[in-house]
Amino acid sequence: MNESRWTIAQALMRGRTQIEAAVPDTPLLDAQLLLMHVLGCDRTTLFTWPEHMLTPVQADSYFALVARRIDGHPVAHLTGLREFWSLPLAVNPSTLIPRPDTEVLVAQALEKVERPDATVLELGTGTGAIALALQSEQPNWEITAVDYVEDAVALARQNAQSLGFSQVNILQSDWFSAIPRNHRFHLIVSNPPYLASDDVHLKQGDVRFEPHSALVAEDSGLADLIHIARESRDFLTEGGWLMLEHGAEQGSELREVLQKLGYVQIYTALDYANLERVTCARFAES
Repeated sequence: MNESRWTIAQALMRGRTQIEAAVPDTPLLDAQLLLMHVLGCDRTTLFTWPEHMLTPVQADSYFALVARRIDGHPVAHLTGLREFWSLPLAVNPSTLIPRPDTEVLVAQALEKVERPDATVLELGTGTGAIALALQSEQPNWEITAVDYVEDAVALARQNAQSLGFSQVNILQSDWFSAIPRNHRFHLIVSNPPYLASDDVHLKQGDVRFEPHSALVAEDSGLADLIHIARESRDFLTEGGWLMLEHGAEQGSELREVLQKLGYVQIYTALDYANLERVTCARFAES
C-alpha cells in the first residue's frame, strides 16, 4: 500500500513499534498523544474510529513527530502541551515540563492550608503549574508566582490567561527579590533546582532537553532548597507553611536544615513511587 496511506490503527501500531525500540517507557501513550495532536482529536476518537484514513499530510506530520520522539525529544515539547492537575498547560523548552509527582505538593498545600483567603507565594513557577492548580481549587486565595527566566514568566502568564486565572500575579524575580519585604504569606511553595551537577539523570530521558538552570543547584543540589528555607522565614506569617519538592535522597538532610532554622511540624510526603518528595514545615517566630 502507499506508505502515506494509513488508518489510525495502522499508524498507531507503526508509531508504537518505532518508539518502543528507542524510548521504551510509554510507547503506546506517546504514539497516541502525537497522533491526537496531529488530528486535533481526543483519545476516544482513536478508539472509536480505528479505520479512519489519515491524509498523506497528516501521516507525514505524524511520522515526523515519531522520528523526533525516537531521537529523545519530549512528547510535551513536540505537542506543546502537558496536563497537570487536569489543567492543559502550554510548555516549551524555556522551563521544566510539569511532572505528576509535583501534584503531591499541590495536594499537601490544599490539605494543610485551611484559610479561604490565604496568601500564597510560588517560587520558580515555570509553566505556572503549581500556582494555577492551587487557584483552580481555591479561587479566593491570593496567589503570587515568580520566576527568574523571562520566557518562563511569559509562558506562565499565557497559561494563566488561557485557563481564566488572570488574577494570579506572575512576576519576574530572582527568588524573593521582587517581593516587598513587608509582605507575608500563609504558604510558600517551590519546586526548585535540586539535582547535583554530576547527577546521572541529567543525561537521561526528557531532562536532556530541559534547561539545566531549572534542574541543577550547587552543594550537591541542596543550595536553592536551603536558600529558600532560610529566606522564607522573613516572608511567612506565624504558623505559615513552607513546602518544598526535592530529590528522593534529600529528605533527611532537608528536615535537619529546617529544624535548625526553627521550623516546626516538619514532615515529608511520599510521591507516587513511595519516594520522599515533598517536605513541609511551619514557621514559628522565636
